[in-house]
Amino acid sequence: MTTTLTVKGQVTIPKQIRDALNLQPGSLVDFAVNRGGEVVLHKASQKKSKLDRFEAARGKADVAWRTQELMALLRGDV
Repeated sequence: MTTTLTVKGQVTIPKQIRDALNLQPGSLVDFAVNRGGEVVLHKASQKKSKLDRFEAARGKADVAWRTQELMALLRGDV
């Protein structure tokens, strides 16, 4: 199966491959290059190995700002 590389370096995984690996939108995939120089695609586990810094901080704020109070503070009205 042949596909075309976009200017952003993206390709479409052919439907037969997506079906064989049971890949759905949002599925994580791993790419590897074997000793023969061939690219190998594996379905990855859905667990994220490391949270990004924003995900790690989500829900950690201990200040319960109300929108109007925050906007007044930012505008210098307080």
